[in-house]
Amino acid sequence: MSPKNWLKTLAITLSIGLLSACSEQEIDSTAAQTAEPSKTYRWKMVTTWPPGFPVLQQGAERFADNIKVMSNGRLNIKVYAGGELIPPLQTFDAVSQGTVEMGHGSAYYWAGKVPEAQFFSTVPFGMTARGMNAWLYDGGGLELWREVYKPFHVIPFPLGNTGVQMGGWFNKEINSLADIKGLKMRIPGLGGKVFAKAGGNPILLAGSEVYTALERNTIDATEWIGPYHDQRLGLYRAAKHYYYPGWHEPGTVLELTVNERAWNTLPADLQAIVSNAAQAENVRMLSEMEQKNISALAELQQRKDIQIHRFPDDVLQKLKTLTDETLQEEAAKDPKFKRVYDAYQTFRQQNDAWSDISENAYLAIP
Repeated sequence: MSPKNWLKTLAITLSIGLLSACSEQEIDSTAAQTAEPSKTYRWKMVTTWPPGFPVLQQGAERFADNIKVMSNGRLNIKVYAGGELIPPLQTFDAVSQGTVEMGHGSAYYWAGKVPEAQFFSTVPFGMTARGMNAWLYDGGGLELWREVYKPFHVIPFPLGNTGVQMGGWFNKEINSLADIKGLKMRIPGLGGKVFAKAGGNPILLAGSEVYTALERNTIDATEWIGPYHDQRLGLYRAAKHYYYPGWHEPGTVLELTVNERAWNTLPADLQAIVSNAAQAENVRMLSEMEQKNISALAELQQRKDIQIHRFPDDVLQKLKTLTDETLQEEAAKDPKFKRVYDAYQTFRQQNDAWSDISENAYLAIP
C-alpha cells in the first residue's frame, strides 16, 4: 500500500473511532452536520516562527501536508511563517478576528490579552511535557483551555512541545541572585514575571530578533529553546555562558489555534482529521526536539569558547520561592487566573505524587 493510500485509510479509521465515542477532543459540531461533505476548503495558517525554522515551523507545515493527504485534498492549508502575512506576535488576534483560519504559537505570547492562558503553555518549575499531556488530554486541561479561549472565538489544540528547555545564554556568570539584578533578558511569560521579581528586566522579543539583540548588547542574556535551536541561531557567538536547567520552561506546549466560525464550517470527518493530525504532530514534534537536542548538546560540549554551567542550587531555590509568590499574587488579583491556577495546581500535585514513585525514583537509582 502506498504512503498516500495508507494515510487515507488511517484517516477513515480515526474518523470512525472519533465520531463513535465521546472524548475530550470532541467539540460541538452541530454546524458541521450540515456542512458540504464534498466541498474543498482552502485555509491559511500563520505562525510565530521564522521562515524555515526547524521542528516548529517545519512541524506546522508537516501538519498541514498530512491533513491535505488524509482529506484527499479537501482541506488545503497554506502555512505562513511569522512576518510573511501577519507579525509573529499577532497570530492569536488574526485567528480570533477570522483574518486567517489557523495559527501556531504558544499561549504565553498572548499573556497581555489572556493572562490565564499561560498555564496552557508552561509554568516555571511546573509540569514537564509528560505531565502537561496527561493534564490536557485526560485531566480536564483541554476543556478548560477551550473555555478560556471561547470568548475570543478560538479553539485550541496541543500541537508540539519543546520539552525541558535550557536556562539561557548570559554575558556573565550567575553565581547568586544578585547577579540577576538589572540584567536585561529576553524571557517571556510567567518566567519573565519571576525574573522581574528577582530584580531582572524581562524583554519579549520574537525569535528573529534574539541573536541581533544579544550580539549588540541590547540585551544581556536570552533564553531561546534548547541546544539544537540555540546552536543553529549561533547564540554561542554572542554570549559565552550557557546555563541549565530551564527552570522557566520545563515543558512548553505549542498550540494550534482554529477560528471557531471556520471550524464550524467543516464537516465532521474533516474535524476528526484535524484533531487527530494535531495529536500525531504533538508527539512527533516533541520526539524530534529531543533527538536533535541530544546531538547538538554533544557538539556544544566540545566547544572551547563557551562554558556550560548549572545554575547554583541556592539561585534555583530562590527562583522557585519567587515563582510561588508570583503565582499567588497573580491569582489574588485575577479570578480568571486563579481558576486556571487552582486547576493546574490540583492536577500537578497528583502528577508529582505519581512521578515521585515512578519516573523520579527510577532516575534516582545510582
